[in-house]
Amino acid sequence: MEKPGRSPVAFTPMRSAISRRMVESKSKAPHFYVTTEIDMEAVTAANAALNHGRSGDDRVTVTAWLVRAVAQSLAAAPELNAVWNGETLERIEQINIGIAVAIPDGLIAPALLDCGPKDLATISSELRDLVARTKANKLRPAEFSDATFTLSNLGGFPVTQFTAIITPPQVAILGVNAIVDQVVAVNGAPAVRPRMGLSLSFDHRVVDGLRGE
Repeated sequence: MEKPGRSPVAFTPMRSAISRRMVESKSKAPHFYVTTEIDMEAVTAANAALNHGRSGDDRVTVTAWLVRAVAQSLAAAPELNAVWNGETLERIEQINIGIAVAIPDGLIAPALLDCGPKDLATISSELRDLVARTKANKLRPAEFSDATFTLSNLGGFPVTQFTAIITPPQVAILGVNAIVDQVVAVNGAPAVRPRMGLSLSFDHRVVDGLRGE
C-alpha cells in the first residue's frame, strides 16, 4: 500500500542500466582520487582569440581543448587508456574519449573516436556533431561501446568540486569543474587568475597512487 504523499517512480530502461553500472563500478573497482587546480588564463585567452568573429556552432569550446589535452596525456600514460576485463588489463591503442552528455533519461558518455591524431579544429567539429547526435538518439554502435576513458565536464554549472565514478570497464575518469576567478600568488604577488579544478578517479587495481599523481 502506498503511503500518503508518496508515489512510485518507474525507472526507464536507460536509467536502470545506469544504476546497475554505477553500483557495479563503486562495488567492484577500488576508487581513489587525486585533485588539483590549473591556471586557465592561457587557454581562455587563446580560445577567445580563436573564437573572435565566430558565432554559434563555429565557436570552439573549452571542452574541445580539454579533449585534446586528455588525448595527449593518455598517449603519455597508456595504462589509463585501457579496460579491465575482470581478470586482466587490456591497453587500447586507439584513444576514444567518452564525453558525458545529459539527456532526458539520464547521463551517457558516447565516445569521440580516435582522438590521438586529431587537431583542435577537428575535435571541436566532431564534438559538436557527437553531442547533437547523442541528443537526437543517432549514435553509432562504436560510440556507445568503445570509449577508453571518460571526461565529465560540469564547468557549465557553478560546481567547484566533485569526484566522478569510473565507467566500467574503463579504469579512470576526469571530472572538470567550473573556471572561477581566484586570487593567487603570481611571481610572489597577488593576482586574479581564472582557475579550474580537476579530479581524476582511478581504479586502484590498475593505477597506484604515485602514478596517479
